[in-house]
Amino acid sequence: MTGHTSTPENQRRIVVAGGGPAAHRFVDAMHTRGLEGWQVTVLTEEAHLPYDRVALSKALTETNVDLTLGEASMWDHDALDLKTGERVVKINSDAKTVETAAGNSYEYDALVVATGSDAARLPIPGAEHTHVYRTLEDVWAINQAIADLTEKLGRKVNAVTIGGGLLGLESAAGTEQLGATPIVINGAPWLMNTQLDEGAGQALGRLIEAKGFEVHGGVFPSEVQTDDEGQVTGVLMADGRIIPADIVIVAIGVRPRDELFRAAEGEEQLFSLGPRGGVVINDYCATEIPDIFAIGEVANFGGMCLGLVAPANTMAEIVADRLHGGEATFPGFDTATKLKLSGVDVASFGDAFAKTEHSLEIVYADPARGVYQKIVTTDDAKTLLGGIFVGDASPYMSLRPLLGRELPGEPGAFLTAAGGGEAPETELPDDAILCSCNNVAAGTIRDTINACGACEGNAPVQELGELKSCTRAGTQCGSCVPMLKKLLEGELKKSGVEVSKALCEHFSLSRQELFDAIRVLELTSFEDILAKYGTGAGCDICKPTVASILASQHSAYVLDAGRGTLQDTNDRALANMQKDGTYSVVPRIAGGEITPQGLGVIARVAEKYGLYTKITGGQRIDMFGARLEQLPDIWKELVEAGFESGQAYGKSLRTVKSCVGSTWCRYGVQDSVAMAINLELRYRGLRSPHKLKMGVSGCARECAEARGKDVGVIATADGWNLYVGGNGGATPAHAQLLAKDLDDETLIKYIDRYLMYYIRTADRLQRTARWQEELDGGLKHVEDVVVNDSLGIASDLEAAMAKHIDTYQDEWAETLKDPERLRRFRSFVNAPDQKDESITFVPERGQIRPATNEEKGGVLIASASIPVRGISTAEGN
Repeated sequence: MTGHTSTPENQRRIVVAGGGPAAHRFVDAMHTRGLEGWQVTVLTEEAHLPYDRVALSKALTETNVDLTLGEASMWDHDALDLKTGERVVKINSDAKTVETAAGNSYEYDALVVATGSDAARLPIPGAEHTHVYRTLEDVWAINQAIADLTEKLGRKVNAVTIGGGLLGLESAAGTEQLGATPIVINGAPWLMNTQLDEGAGQALGRLIEAKGFEVHGGVFPSEVQTDDEGQVTGVLMADGRIIPADIVIVAIGVRPRDELFRAAEGEEQLFSLGPRGGVVINDYCATEIPDIFAIGEVANFGGMCLGLVAPANTMAEIVADRLHGGEATFPGFDTATKLKLSGVDVASFGDAFAKTEHSLEIVYADPARGVYQKIVTTDDAKTLLGGIFVGDASPYMSLRPLLGRELPGEPGAFLTAAGGGEAPETELPDDAILCSCNNVAAGTIRDTINACGACEGNAPVQELGELKSCTRAGTQCGSCVPMLKKLLEGELKKSGVEVSKALCEHFSLSRQELFDAIRVLELTSFEDILAKYGTGAGCDICKPTVASILASQHSAYVLDAGRGTLQDTNDRALANMQKDGTYSVVPRIAGGEITPQGLGVIARVAEKYGLYTKITGGQRIDMFGARLEQLPDIWKELVEAGFESGQAYGKSLRTVKSCVGSTWCRYGVQDSVAMAINLELRYRGLRSPHKLKMGVSGCARECAEARGKDVGVIATADGWNLYVGGNGGATPAHAQLLAKDLDDETLIKYIDRYLMYYIRTADRLQRTARWQEELDGGLKHVEDVVVNDSLGIASDLEAAMAKHIDTYQDEWAETLKDPERLRRFRSFVNAPDQKDESITFVPERGQIRPATNEEKGGVLIASASIPVRGISTAEGN
């Protein structure tokens, strides 16, 4: 039976075998270049239009999500014919036809094979009872199975994912979102061992374990066990252990679907295949047989098949270019990877393992903040060769386009987690690839911003969404979107155009506009806010921002009513996670004043739970080494003794530092301690765009370093001088004088207004110093609003602060009242009383410290030649 579409004599027939992302990109590239003279027939065995496999996790956890690639209307073109349910089973290269499982035959002038890959299966007993993670049907089946098991068992489902790579971790994260207990079995010693070195892999493992994942590494499974009814009960490991399981998902990699290129028994093998599968292609994606091309995961180039978006898209574009008479060639695989797993950023690119001869590795590891950063350069530390980022991948976006180029600064300056502030500004060369998924250069983006050839009248592009649509940059994995937005804003500023302040692609409103909208309509949930003002499902930019706004306006418990999933990492545990997976406990010590009895309480708690104690730069006592399940017990004793949370984990007021002032010091002219305590108790718990710190000095000698704080108060003989907009850190700023010789009441009134105006109008994660700099009029504008009430909102700002003060609740005290809230504080979900035995300490200077991996018999999380620095306190600057 012949199934081809009739075409005019002069039209060339293209058949595409496969209907995944690579096939879609090829058809889209043909459509963009022009389909006149072509007839393209796409044969796909799936029942769907081509969809985005990168976003499968959305289909696992959300209902009615549409993953369709591009515009469905593209397939209405007369020259395009998409046939679903048609699986190609044979290529007849001599006759230039393909045959399908349904018995149809299609003639071609050019054949493009984009059959992709299949999920690898486990060759162990019981494998037939496992799920795989590859297609929509696969994830729908997993979703349904977990729902059914949850109802049947009446408890949380133990969801075991075998495989600790990209797909495995994505699968495990999805099961967690479905309410299951995520368990990862990984044969390799550390997670994502293809993309991450040992240090990064260990850091990632520790981070996700702290989020409730159970990880078993370095041992392979040997059997999936079931009961008499075929229900999975556990996974037998090679070392004899049995991991309890109710559902098992296998995500151990993929295998190229290259069966079309394999000769049947007795036939001549016409195509060359790679040692691990895949049909061998040349640099323009052609196989050895004329007019037959292969793209995507089925294509073997340079001995490799790779399941990433960027190379598949590049191959598709190359074949379309060649068919239109071009001379494009495939440059090789771009192995850059970036993902966000349950709030943990991970990125890897270039020569991440430093295999280049004489390469240098510059490493920074700070597991106290959940961070591992590495940059690989040439031996002169100038040319970027690669990098790895875990926990904080913000440098990736600016570094990735500079791969193979000379860095614009010292390599260490790009390790932002080391405390050096933001990475150096990078002006991308025009030929630097900003979007690797779609191979879009910075120059192309600049040209589009200034005069888009696809827009009517070559109009300039001024909106991020429009820029993405016109250039395709940022339309797939999305990791380049922040850099794309930065480039857009830079070009618009050069042209004198006002830059959009949209919070992210899901909210066209700025943070300030969104804050006001939520306040006016009294919205209280992310879902309502998204439905009213946003689109999509939200992202890692808007979710924490909305959580902060809601906390600023309502002072409600930050983890209730679905707000827990919006929060940043440490907020979820109401504590700062340390380098060994333990947590620090920081009770509030207002103004740095504490009684001997209070010191005794802290001493007893520290001794009882074996905690390390340290006086912080913010005049508090920090206790380190608490396990997650110990936090409620520790805080119960502290709260009963009159202490409350110091909120060292939140974007909120941290401390108000003070000197002893006039009470004791012969130079003091005002009671700085009393004022500091008053301010700290007034503004405690106040959530803001970034952390807030204050200082009160009792005289001009400035012993409290008040001018290095967001709000600084310095005593004079006639009252108080108020300084605003200071901070320490890598980019220190002196606070500026706002008002002089104020009485107590006026001082507090001005601080109320200043803080609330900052909270309402600053951008996300913007310190007061940068906020003041960017305000039109700078400090003068702040003075007009705060002191002179130029906007007529002073009473409103004061009322908002009064509401916060009246509704303040100590987060730990509220947590201890509710057994359901306490369920969050368990190291192991299925064994709430079990301790994490991997946490070990060694004695040092009369206290404890975390054991190094060498002391545990392991390996240090760092390059052998590069020192690793840590931060001893969460107070920072």
